[in-house]
Amino acid sequence: MFKNWKKFSYADKKSHIKRAKIFALKAVFIIFVYILFTQVFFIMTVMGNSSMQPSINSGDRFVFSTFSFWKLSSVRSSQKSFPFKYGDIVMVNLENKKENFLVKTVDKLFRFFTVGKIGFPGKKDRIFIKRIIGLPGDEISMTNYVMMVRPSGNSHTVTEYELSGKQFYKINLPQDIPASWDKSIPFSGNMSKITLNEGECFVLSDDRSNTNDSRTWGPLSVYTITGKALLRYWPPNKIGIQ
Repeated sequence: MFKNWKKFSYADKKSHIKRAKIFALKAVFIIFVYILFTQVFFIMTVMGNSSMQPSINSGDRFVFSTFSFWKLSSVRSSQKSFPFKYGDIVMVNLENKKENFLVKTVDKLFRFFTVGKIGFPGKKDRIFIKRIIGLPGDEISMTNYVMMVRPSGNSHTVTEYELSGKQFYKINLPQDIPASWDKSIPFSGNMSKITLNEGECFVLSDDRSNTNDSRTWGPLSVYTITGKALLRYWPPNKIGIQ
């Protein structure tokens, strides 16, 4: 009888209310920290296709840094102002057009409560994982699926491998190329020289067969690059800094 009386006592009710408030505040804090980090600092994503084989397989998982801080100010043409370098693996969002902050925040809430499976219905994403090949001012071309790059201010042209500060990466070359393909087709393996403009970069798939990248999209604005790979954390045998 005494226990039942205590259960409904005024002091006990106040204690329950206090605990509920503390729980609510903790939940709000966790959501706030999640949104802060995924909006400004980091984002985790999974490779959903085989366009980056053999370097990256479908199902590999990464932590990407985001570029929100750099996008708060205008991007200059200088390569030094870019938060990425030759050979970096980056996240491309072709629908990223300086979106409304509220829409982005609501999208993060949707993804938080659905464990990343569902985003805000009004927000469109076309996200791809690619490799940076060319930076602003570079003169680039392709011969037999390998990019040739003359960096801005340099007089010599070198291969994409020589510019990459990363460990030598491999590319998949297409097999059984149709005889009807010629140099005018993006996936033919050859591309005439072009020069990248201010605020532009050129990205490619490691699989150089029929996969979309800057060969079909053209040079990309820096505002479409939404992240740079920092860490691969899955599968376990490939864990490492990128």
